[in-house]
Amino acid sequence: MRGMIVAAQPEAAETGAEILRRGGNAIDAAIACAFSQGVVDPLMCGIGGFGSMQIFMPKGGIHAVLEFLARAPLAAKADMWADRFAGQTRDGFAFLLSDHANERGHLAAGTPGSIKGYADALARFGTMDLEDVMAPAIRQARTGFMIRPYVHYYWTIDQRATGQLNTQDKLSLSDAGRRLYFHPDGSLKRPGDIVVNVDLARTLERIASAGPDIFYTGEIAEEIAADMATAGGLITTKDLAAYRVREKEPIWGEYRGFRIAGNPPASGGASLIELLHILQEFDVSRLEHNSVEHIRILAEAMKWMTIDKDAHIGDPDFVNVPLDRLLSADHAAEYAARIRHGERAHVPRSAFGNEPPDTTVACVMDREGNAVTITHSLGSSSGAIAAGLGFMYNGVMSGFDPRPGRAASIAPGKARGSAMAPTIVFEGEAPMIAIGAPGGTFIVPAIAQALSNVIDFKMSMAEAVAAPRIVCLSDTIDVSNRVRHSVTDALEGMGYAVARSYQSYAFGAPHGVKVEGDGWSGGADPQRDGMAIGV
Repeated sequence: MRGMIVAAQPEAAETGAEILRRGGNAIDAAIACAFSQGVVDPLMCGIGGFGSMQIFMPKGGIHAVLEFLARAPLAAKADMWADRFAGQTRDGFAFLLSDHANERGHLAAGTPGSIKGYADALARFGTMDLEDVMAPAIRQARTGFMIRPYVHYYWTIDQRATGQLNTQDKLSLSDAGRRLYFHPDGSLKRPGDIVVNVDLARTLERIASAGPDIFYTGEIAEEIAADMATAGGLITTKDLAAYRVREKEPIWGEYRGFRIAGNPPASGGASLIELLHILQEFDVSRLEHNSVEHIRILAEAMKWMTIDKDAHIGDPDFVNVPLDRLLSADHAAEYAARIRHGERAHVPRSAFGNEPPDTTVACVMDREGNAVTITHSLGSSSGAIAAGLGFMYNGVMSGFDPRPGRAASIAPGKARGSAMAPTIVFEGEAPMIAIGAPGGTFIVPAIAQALSNVIDFKMSMAEAVAAPRIVCLSDTIDVSNRVRHSVTDALEGMGYAVARSYQSYAFGAPHGVKVEGDGWSGGADPQRDGMAIGV
């Protein structure tokens, strides 16, 4: 076999697999897949978005995290929305304003990083040129993609309980959105309908031909800035020209003797490692999976992780993150002792419900020993589409705290804290698992449970990502509908608040590739319609 790719969209997975089949390496496949994902799942990611990836290439001695998070516009101010703060979603992902200015339209957008991130990774670590890996996405945009069940589900989620706007309302904000995503009679397109985006195909062709600079300092940058100025957005040519990808060293943790390589702040790797370190203090493998005690330990560990995340995790260019303490064994042991003694952590949240997950992932391993995992997103899609360009801007500004003086507060050029956690697990010096998940603040709990399922409960990768999950990012334990009622009844009898999801596959959507002898196995969470393909 040449390699294996797993992605949350079958068309995108197929694109990456074809690159592997043609002799491309894992990085070529991941970037081709990422461009495709922006076409076939346009509210999950795209060239108006941002992300993070982790790359390991043993033959070149390369192990790097490329961070291409969206950044607050340089004209943004810490107190620009302080008088309109209305609350926060229960999972802590989004901050709510009375007039929704941070989630709808051009003002919701931060400076996008995806094009720079994709192009930098390909130029430095890939073997194919930009035009070659972008060609499948250009074809897909021009010929169209079929709306899949999860795509339609996301478009039609009723978000009023979260205090946010419905996605369908944001889809109809622009003339381009109404043409792309609605029928002539005004009804939203449904599963099986085709979305053709010729404007996006042309934009991708321009980027493929001219390179990424056209988006940041060239003609497309000028078009974006003009569109922003007309519509009241804050992004200017200065923002775009100043954008840089950050290359960082992975941060490290350990779980049951396996080495965990994560991405550093402002992303979610520190939170993931902290959570795994707390769980490591318990002999989880002796517990029945999703039993009362298993869920109690998971829930309390997640709450302590969340308390630390809210207090400390942010863009390290602006926030002093006490990374050594958060990742220390002593810190994890202290929290584990509290859990063992029955102490219950308290995570203050507003009464609003959970934020829907709007992010996507791809993971690839190849026969050269290369491993790459990429998580990329629009944050919470803004609904704003520049006329003639075809792509939607991110809605990253809803992730900044409108109250000044906090770790997540707004600052010019600041990256919003992100739960993205593209992760590589090592057995000794060799990568064993490449894993990632979409799902906002659900990402870290989802990946932690998937890894525990493989390592503690000896599940296959496919079983591990599909097993019922829980999250506890407030004082309520949220459970998948496949967690037994007898278990949740017992938890409620202990005084826990429990909320049961109607979804069978809830709370993030981990996707992973695992080394198996001379080959690989893969798992795509069934929530997202994706698949794993070995070549």
